[in-house]
Amino acid sequence: MELLLILIFCIGYLLITLEHTIHINKTATALVTGVLCWTVYILNSDAHLVSHQLLEQLGEISSILFFLMGAMTIVELIDSHDGFELINKAITTRSRLKLLWIICILTFFLSAVLDNLTTTIVMVTLCIKLVRNVKYRLLFIGMIVVSANAGGAWSPIGDVTTTMLWIGGQISTTVIITKLFIPSLVSMLVPLGVSSLIIKGNLQNSDVSDLSSSNVRATVFEQRLILFTGILILLLVPVFKTITHLPPFMAMLLGLGILWILTEILHRGKDEEEKQKLSVIRALEHSDVPSVLFFLGILLAVGVLQHTGQLTQLAGMLTSTFESETIILSLIGMLSAIVDNVPIVAATMAMYSTDVYPMDASFWQLLAFCAGTGGSLLIIGSAAGVAAMGLEKVPFGWYLKNISWLALLGYLSGIGAFILQEKIFMN
Repeated sequence: MELLLILIFCIGYLLITLEHTIHINKTATALVTGVLCWTVYILNSDAHLVSHQLLEQLGEISSILFFLMGAMTIVELIDSHDGFELINKAITTRSRLKLLWIICILTFFLSAVLDNLTTTIVMVTLCIKLVRNVKYRLLFIGMIVVSANAGGAWSPIGDVTTTMLWIGGQISTTVIITKLFIPSLVSMLVPLGVSSLIIKGNLQNSDVSDLSSSNVRATVFEQRLILFTGILILLLVPVFKTITHLPPFMAMLLGLGILWILTEILHRGKDEEEKQKLSVIRALEHSDVPSVLFFLGILLAVGVLQHTGQLTQLAGMLTSTFESETIILSLIGMLSAIVDNVPIVAATMAMYSTDVYPMDASFWQLLAFCAGTGGSLLIIGSAAGVAAMGLEKVPFGWYLKNISWLALLGYLSGIGAFILQEKIFMN
């Protein structure tokens, strides 16, 4: 049974990584893989015990999925009210170098609040409007991917993998922010500093006044209200968890409910078609449900390997082969550039028990950093990179030649900053 489970998981994993080659959506593959693994498990074990384990596993997975669905809907609602257009209008510089720094720093901090995928979409769209020169535009977009992944690593809501570790009890809000902020910042500043050496001149044929949307449906007041309320709700989620000790998804659902009521009141006097366009129901329809289902399938599959003890054996093998935790986690981070970081982190969480590495151990902190920033090494290594690739058609080879080495430089510098920081704190 164990060999069959590993075979199913590996085949499913391979098909997920080949999504763009075989033209089969990774969500479909993940769902089939997850269900097949549990089917094989229950047919070869005590059905009552496996059913109990499945319900227990589903409860843990649901907390992540509901959290993501709530966050996605809030961000989509901000976008439907053109809230992000306010950010676009605030950028007025015509210097390419200044614009690069502004965009990267803004991306770094926004991704910690909105998540790295959403921030990448917003900032890449801005670059497409501002930077007409293709050579410079691709460089800008590559640095946006690096900055978004770095920014998402130091926030409990900035990256799916960090959120998984936070909800799973491996890391706390305070520790992840204080311990990973500097390494994440370093992993962004190092490649940004190097890339600044080749950025010259001013923007061409750009006019900031042209950035505003031609189909703005919300008033300026509504834009600001929904933008700031949505961001405030996202920022208060960790605070709610700390005060009430309820799971984070409860705070996210509460925030979504409050924002839903606010929009109902705000658009009460408008005609039905206009209200529908700005409603939470419309935002729910446009939320990235396939991604949520992908996480469901992957986490189900990983859960089987956890319950059958396969991941525990793999952890023992890694530990005996590489005695250094830093080397193990660095390799895991690099691997996340090739395959999706969600199943990698899920597997690592299952492989290494909190009995061995308690909450907020440096092991979990470095895992969050490596899994979050390692995806920048390849354009297909993160959701942010895939989104950028879709919006601007960034060639895989171009990114590998021009951005990957910068991302690797930042990645290794960030790990070095984390190690140095740990030694300073220990002393």
